[in-house]
Amino acid sequence: MSKSPVRKDKTCLNCNYVVENRYCPNCGQENTDTRKTFHHLFVHFFEDLTHYENAFWKTIKNLLLKPASLTREYLSGKRLSYLAPVRLYIFISFVTFFLISVIPNSATDNLIKGDESFTVKTVDKNGKEKDSVIHRKDLSLPELMKKDEMEQKLKKYSNSQQNEGFLNLGYKNVRELDSLQKYGPKEDKLGEWEYNMIKKTLVIKEKNTKKEMLDKFLEAARHNFPKTLFIYMPLFAFILWIFHGKRRWYYFDHGIFTLHYFSFLLLCSLILFAFRKTMNCFVDTTFTDVLSNIGNTVIIVWMFYYFFPAHHRFYGETRLISFLKSIAMFVINSILMSILLVVFIIYTFINIH
Repeated sequence: MSKSPVRKDKTCLNCNYVVENRYCPNCGQENTDTRKTFHHLFVHFFEDLTHYENAFWKTIKNLLLKPASLTREYLSGKRLSYLAPVRLYIFISFVTFFLISVIPNSATDNLIKGDESFTVKTVDKNGKEKDSVIHRKDLSLPELMKKDEMEQKLKKYSNSQQNEGFLNLGYKNVRELDSLQKYGPKEDKLGEWEYNMIKKTLVIKEKNTKKEMLDKFLEAARHNFPKTLFIYMPLFAFILWIFHGKRRWYYFDHGIFTLHYFSFLLLCSLILFAFRKTMNCFVDTTFTDVLSNIGNTVIIVWMFYYFFPAHHRFYGETRLISFLKSIAMFVINSILMSILLVVFIIYTFINIH
């Protein structure tokens, strides 16, 4: 609690309400002098940090290990001891996707260094062929430009050969598509949306190999997935609202349950990601493989199972009714999420460069 003396002026600086005691009964602001010493600021910061940490770790513990307890506590009015549901979700979501985007994947670890070298066939004074190593930094600018131009042509040809039959849409390249679209018979011409999608696909195939397309797709998916998850939360809460009594439960109650449940899923995803990255730091042995498999299995099973006890404890129905409703909601959510993911995949594919 603040040790600063109460202002003699009884008018609240925030809302101009008359303050009889230390705190304004209208807005809750403390009626003390706004000009503080550095010592006061330091102590106040430490008190807020300690309180936040206590509330944060208490929230995380209940969220992970006590299904639905956090939601029940919040709706019963005990809110200062825990992080608010929206703040909790935003914080975990930010940390999760920030770390996933910052920490590189093993597929992107082996990048070409600045001092790239390559082997070429040369002829010595005696007319014999030999292999010579040339460093990229040793090439002159015209030689470097010529080499890069040749590499681009080889890469484009290699991509066309490797991607032959992959995502085969009936067109060899963009030139053939544009020619048929412009000069072909009317029945062979495509609609605007279909034409743009096929053209985008052909452009991507020409510029990238299968592996590069997959890497870029996963990277784009990683950036867009939080939007999909955020969009789906109101639908998840709406399904809960449909399956439960309207007189006892408000949509707000289902929304709080949804925020906590999705925060749990994100937090488990972060733990799983961190666990896998940690295990990759160790040398592969029988022990590390077993430990890795056990850890992955425990986290994934807990993520799947968590909803059943959380639903039963929060809504207070019999285990059989709760189980049957959970299964039904699982099927419905799977269908809706699949539809949303298809839209998400198309959106992601369009945004690949």
